Amino acid sequence: MQASNNQLRRRAFLGRGLAAGAAAAVAPVVIPSSALGLDGAVPPSERIRVGGIGIGRRGEYDLGCFLQQPDVQFVAVCDVKANRRAAVKGIVDKHHGTADCHTYQDFHELLDQADIDAVLIATGPNWHGLMAMLAAKAGKDIYCEKPCTKNIAESLVLRDTMRRCGTVFQAGTQRRNLPHFAFACELARTGRLGAVKRIYAHPAGMRAMTSGWLPEDPAPDSAVADWDMYLGPAAWRPFHAKTLEDGFNFEKGGGLVGGGVLEWGSHCVDLCQWAVDDCPPPVDYAPPVNGEIVCRYANGTELVFREQGWIPLGSCPVRFEGETGWVEAGDSGKIVLSSPELMAGRKVAEIGGYPATFHVRDFLDCCRTRGKPKGNADAACNAHIACHATNIALFLGRPVKLDTETWRFIDDDQANRLRSEALREPWRL
Repeated sequence: MQASNNQLRRRAFLGRGLAAGAAAAVAPVVIPSSALGLDGAVPPSERIRVGGIGIGRRGEYDLGCFLQQPDVQFVAVCDVKANRRAAVKGIVDKHHGTADCHTYQDFHELLDQADIDAVLIATGPNWHGLMAMLAAKAGKDIYCEKPCTKNIAESLVLRDTMRRCGTVFQAGTQRRNLPHFAFACELARTGRLGAVKRIYAHPAGMRAMTSGWLPEDPAPDSAVADWDMYLGPAAWRPFHAKTLEDGFNFEKGGGLVGGGVLEWGSHCVDLCQWAVDDCPPPVDYAPPVNGEIVCRYANGTELVFREQGWIPLGSCPVRFEGETGWVEAGDSGKIVLSSPELMAGRKVAEIGGYPATFHVRDFLDCCRTRGKPKGNADAACNAHIACHATNIALFLGRPVKLDTETWRFIDDDQANRLRSEALREPWRL
C-alpha cells in the first residue's frame, strides 16, 4: 500500500530527528549553569514569569525590585507609548541577557500570553482597578500600584473579584513590609498601647476637586502613543502631552481628584487600618476643623488627618495613641515611643526610604504558597474606602455617615451619587 503524504512527512521528520540526535551524540552541548539551577540560580522551570503594564517612572522602580529577585523572569511589557515599550524591553533583556521580552500596545494581548503567572500594573490610576479585575479573570496574580481604585464602588468590586478568582493581590502599599511600621502597628493591634483611641495619618493636602483637562495639543499617531487606550475607562478629554507624560491633574480619584488624601493618604491610612486590625473603615466623616479631619469608627476610635504637629521622622508619618501609651513612625526608619518599656527587649531594624523590595518579595512568596500578602485586596478595599469617603466629605463641605453593612451613605443621595461613576464605553467593571 502506498504511504500517505502524512506518513511520508512523519518519516522525513523522524529521519531528521535521528540525524540530529546522532550529531548531538558527537557534538558536546553547553548548558548554562543558570538553566540547571547551579551557582544559586533558579532554574527556568521554577521561576515566576511576570509581565508589566504601564511601566513609567514609578513602574520602572517597581520593575527594578522585581528584577532583583532571583526567581523572577520578566517576559513581557505593555505600554501605550512606543518609546516606553522599547525602553523597558531594553532594561529587561539586558538584565536577563536575552532578547525574549515581548512587547504589546494593547494589554489584552499581554493578558492572553498563557505562560505569564503574574502582572505588575503601574499605569495611571484611571486604569488600576479595572485592569486588575481583568487580569484576575485572566488567571494572573497581581501587584498593583496605588491608588488602586477610583471610588467606593470600584473598591468593593475589586475586593470581591479577587476573592472570587482566588487571586494573589498586593496593593503597592509597601510600608506594610517595613519592620518599624510593622512594629508600630503591632503595638496598637495587640493592645500594648491599651485601648486605641486615636490614630493619625498624614494626608499631604486636604482638598478634593473634579478632574479637569488641559488645552488640546496635536495628537500623535496611535502607533506612537495610543491616547484612547491611555484614557481607557476615564472620561474623554482632548490630548495633551503633559497629561500623557506625567498624568497631570488626571484621575487621582476618579471623578474626584483625590489630592493628598488618596494619593499619599492611601499609604498612611493603610497603616492606620492595619493598626486597628484591618477592621471596616470609619463610619463618620467630616471636613477639616482647625487643620484636622476627624473620622470616627463604629467603636468610637478616631482616625485623624493632619499635616502639622508631627515628630520629624520623615515622610508618611503615622501616630497611634492608646489609653496607656503611644507610638509614632515615619519614613526615616525610626520610631518614637511613649515609654522604652514598649520595646520589651525587641530590636527593630531601621530601614529608611520606604523601599518596595520587601513588599515585592512578600507578593512573590504568596504567589508560590497561595497565601495572603500584607497589602491584600481586603485591606486595600477598606483603606481606600476610608480615603474616598473622606474626599466626599471634603468635596461636599459637610459631614457624611457611611453604613459599612450596605456601603451607602445614610440618608444622603448627594453623597451616594459620588460612590461610583460611569465608565467610558466600552469599559465595564
